[in-house]
Amino acid sequence: MSKKSYEEQAEVLSRAIDIAVEAFKKFRPKDFTDVHLAHFVSVYEGYKNDILNPNYKFRTLSALADAKNDILIYFQEGSGPDVNFFWKRIAEEKIGYQRVNKMAKILKRKRIANRMEMDFVTDCLVAYRQEGLISDEESIMLDKMIFDFQKKGK
Repeated sequence: MSKKSYEEQAEVLSRAIDIAVEAFKKFRPKDFTDVHLAHFVSVYEGYKNDILNPNYKFRTLSALADAKNDILIYFQEGSGPDVNFFWKRIAEEKIGYQRVNKMAKILKRKRIANRMEMDFVTDCLVAYRQEGLISDEESIMLDKMIFDFQKKGK
C-alpha cells in the first residue's frame, strides 16, 4: 500500500474539519457563548485554509500530522453530544480516524511515560472524574502516577 500524498491527506483532514465545525454548530458545547463558538469555528476554518493552501515550507506530511493532532485533540479528550456526533460522522464518512483512549493506555501501563502524557493526565483528570469516565480506584492510581512522575523529575 502506497503512502498517501500530502494533497490526499489534506483533503481527508479538511473533511474532518468540516465535520468538527458542523458538530460545534449543531451541538454547541455547554458553557460556550457565541464568542467561544465563533472563535472555535474561526480557528478550525483557519486550519483548513492553512492545510489546503500551505506555504511550501509547511507542505509536508509531518506538518500535516501536527495539524491533525491539533484538530483532533478536542474530540480525543472531550465528551458530550458534539464529540459523539463528530466520531459518528467520521465513521459514516469512512475517514479512517480513530478515537484513542489515551487514559486507558496509561492506566494499563501503570505509569506516565513522558511529559506529553503527564500534561494530558493533569489536564483531563478532573474532567474524567466529574464525567465518571474513571473509577475512584483509577483516580487514586493516576494521582500516584503523577506523584511518581514528578518525583523522577522528567
